[in-house]
Amino acid sequence: MSTETPAASSPFSELVNAFKAALIPPTPPSASGSPMAVPAKYAGEAAECSGFLLQVNLYIRMQPQQFPTEQSKVAFLTSLLSGKALKWAEAIWNSNNPIINSYDQFVTHFSEVFSTATGTLSTSDQLFRLRQGSSSIHNYTLHFRTLAAASGWNEISLLGAYRQGLNPEIRSAMAIYDDTIGLEAFLLRTTRVSQQLAACQPPVTAPQVASVAASTPVPEPMQVDSTRLSRAERDRRISQGLCIYCGQSGHILRTCPVRPPHPMVSMIASEIEPTMLTLIPVTLRTSDHIISTSALIDSGSSGNFISSDCLKELQLTRLRHHQEYAVTTIQGRPLGRGRVQHSTPYITLQIGLFHFEEIKLLVLEGSTASIILGRPWLKLHNPELRWDTCDVTRWSKHCFIRCLSGIPPHHITSVQLASTLVESPEPVSTQEIPAEYRAFQDVFSKQAATKLPPHRPWDCAIDLLPGAQLPKGKVYPLSIPERQAMEAYITEALNQGFIQPSTSPAASSFFFVGKKDGGLRPCIDYRILNSQIIQQPYPLPLVPAALEELRGSQVFTKLDLRSAYNLVRIREGDEWKTAFVTPTGHYEYLVMPYGLSISPSVFQTFMNEVFREFLHQFVLVYIDDILIYSRNMAEHRQHVQQVLHKLRQYQLYLKLEKCEFHQPSVYFLGYNISAEGVHMDQKKVDAILKWPPPRNVKELQRFLGFSNFYRRFIQGYSSITAPLTSLLRGKPKHLTWNPAAHEAFQHLKHLFSTAPLLHHPDPELPFTVEVDASTAGVGAVLSQAAGDPAILHPCAFYSHKLSPAEQNYDVGNRELLAIKLALDEWRHWLEGARHPVTIITDHKNLQYLRDAKRLNPRQARWALFFTRFHLKITYRPGSKNIPADALSRLSSPEPSTDPEPIIPSHLFVSPIIWNIDRDIQQATLQEPARPDCPEGKIYVPSSLRDRLLGTVHQSPGSGHPGSKRTLSLLQSRYWWSSMRQDTI
Repeated sequence: MSTETPAASSPFSELVNAFKAALIPPTPPSASGSPMAVPAKYAGEAAECSGFLLQVNLYIRMQPQQFPTEQSKVAFLTSLLSGKALKWAEAIWNSNNPIINSYDQFVTHFSEVFSTATGTLSTSDQLFRLRQGSSSIHNYTLHFRTLAAASGWNEISLLGAYRQGLNPEIRSAMAIYDDTIGLEAFLLRTTRVSQQLAACQPPVTAPQVASVAASTPVPEPMQVDSTRLSRAERDRRISQGLCIYCGQSGHILRTCPVRPPHPMVSMIASEIEPTMLTLIPVTLRTSDHIISTSALIDSGSSGNFISSDCLKELQLTRLRHHQEYAVTTIQGRPLGRGRVQHSTPYITLQIGLFHFEEIKLLVLEGSTASIILGRPWLKLHNPELRWDTCDVTRWSKHCFIRCLSGIPPHHITSVQLASTLVESPEPVSTQEIPAEYRAFQDVFSKQAATKLPPHRPWDCAIDLLPGAQLPKGKVYPLSIPERQAMEAYITEALNQGFIQPSTSPAASSFFFVGKKDGGLRPCIDYRILNSQIIQQPYPLPLVPAALEELRGSQVFTKLDLRSAYNLVRIREGDEWKTAFVTPTGHYEYLVMPYGLSISPSVFQTFMNEVFREFLHQFVLVYIDDILIYSRNMAEHRQHVQQVLHKLRQYQLYLKLEKCEFHQPSVYFLGYNISAEGVHMDQKKVDAILKWPPPRNVKELQRFLGFSNFYRRFIQGYSSITAPLTSLLRGKPKHLTWNPAAHEAFQHLKHLFSTAPLLHHPDPELPFTVEVDASTAGVGAVLSQAAGDPAILHPCAFYSHKLSPAEQNYDVGNRELLAIKLALDEWRHWLEGARHPVTIITDHKNLQYLRDAKRLNPRQARWALFFTRFHLKITYRPGSKNIPADALSRLSSPEPSTDPEPIIPSHLFVSPIIWNIDRDIQQATLQEPARPDCPEGKIYVPSSLRDRLLGTVHQSPGSGHPGSKRTLSLLQSRYWWSSMRQDTI
């Protein structure tokens, strides 16, 4: 049509028509002798794109003489387009897009435009949702092969998806084959098995009894149906002189004792062997009585029955049924006394720990089975049974809504309550909420926190690596308390909508670990899934650096989110990847579960977005812990209200019992935080003091890992622990404890008991850095003077164990290394500080910086690094370089005559470069930086370039470098377009 074809006068149309004329007539055979048909027209349908490109590529490959250039290949493909595809190509040609000169680029762009239609599912999603349904096994397998070829899944995952999509009868027949036979063999065997099943009538079978006591007679199955005798059975009874009604001898139909006096509905059993029946334990409850018994599951019965003996035991009143039934077996023999005339009132039937239902049962006189649950009950509840234990492993949706929703409180033990991470919606007392915040009562609601959260832009996305191997977890055996805890967890999570039954090909294992209070914590083994996930690089806050924001704060409030991860949804379509398997079924999460490696970064991203305008102002967030800090109480109340408003806006909820309001000090992230500074958590210090000497490598690693958390409180931590860490060198299997290690172990414990209070750094005050170096390691203390009189207080400690190469440095280089590492550790405080940073060292030999004619590359790098700081290096003899636990005496009122600068100020590198940096900053007001200046570099205006060249070239710290070295030094920090020409 004219609406789809370009105008005939355009160059594009002429080119298309030329190719049509050349290619539409029959083409000669290719060089290989195989004739090739010209591909059919393509109008832009997504489903046909890949096939069309395949045909075009084959044609071009088999007819190479017709396509000598790249543009001829592009023109040939274009000549086969119509409709919207032709319109797209016309726009590309008319705009003279460069891709028309490269066939590969044109095809790539073409595929990106037409291969995926909007709203269509990805290949993986289609494969995951593929079901056989009414398709033949041949068509199902063909469709599966097509999707599998493009999915990138490994063979195990493909086999699991194929098996899951089979119809139930075929899937059951293939259950005898495990995944080790391989995908191709499994597909072929499935086809053969399906053909065999279709060739014959499948037998009617029922589940087998797991165990029935020999002394207990197995009741006969039955069927409540208006079923006439077959002609063959009727003829048999007549020929043998049997009663046509009951099939017994000694009487005829007219005098049959079990024949009702008026028409009744016949109950006839299905033809199932007694050994094929299933008995499950059940409990019957009335307002006055509880009995435990067994129920017969009979898929052939059209009714649900209770024996008269069981009815008497419950002491229930019989209700006259509206219709009378005759009950017989398939052979025509009366079952029980042969008649049903009464039913029970509603009674409670309990199966397992949490399945309760109200049910009416027909009273069957003389039945040997206490309870018979037939086809009506099976259709309603659709249970799945584990045949080795006769336990129900899955229930229907009706059960999740009706039967599993109300769990009697007296049936849940303390162990079960402690086991679940899903909160029960118990009310919160408003009296415990401070009066100023009771308007935000909904933010503390337990009930609201148990509702399924909405989808948000920060949903947890689980992106798998190409060819990812899906987890195939095993079902772990559970003890009775663990089974009870599991049922409580699964039931509660289902009721709250946090999980749902799954048909996913993935399945992670479910098990329990013990808690300190004796309870059980459910865990899902996501290790395999975590290894296949594309990790999110979003970093968590550095705790020590984050705590430094609290300077000047006097009042603190700590908030704790309720079921934090469960407040974030799994991205729609990714739920199946979280699937886990339990002894009672296969489930998947709708909310973000605990155990995923990406959960912390996903939640931290979400929280940072929620509180972005408050961060670094008065809010500190670390995953689900929120700290609000303020300088006074009036300001603090406003801050808390702002935070609560944000939580309400994003439907986030707090655990009131763990919140602390308006405190002068709080425990947060393992630290005791107050207006004075930061302490170690006394409970953790006590644990270190009580720690016995390690007996093996694992115990030593555990101790060092625990103590390392507080290393910033211990001066020279690396040197002190060197005898301990040396025992781990070479990954030994056995621990060789020695006197040096024991002494270091006891000394470290003592230092933890006497660790000082670390003050919050204040940028308004000058900083002092005290460094020291030994052959084993280097250490440093960051301090500030405060109070009247001014006393030097530590803000942080730093230590570093020297590597073998660093241990070979001479004394001066080790001291320089200590300064360099300390400045790098606290760069965020010291670079650009308002006051000069005083460096205290006990080595006068640093004076060689002034006298050295030339520095080696490492020293030159360090010297250039020092230019970023405004430093004042001061010498203190080793005899007065006192340890960290006596730092409070460093600035005592006694007169001090020892400290003196070891480098004259006119020769010191830092003030010179610092001054010119300041001049450069002023000059850029007149000559702004160019837009092509690289990020992280300082643009140098033209008026200061010669001065900067001379400063760097003649600086004592640079060692009078040549032109190449001068250029290298300049390029590490500065930029202007002609730097290379100006330097060389």
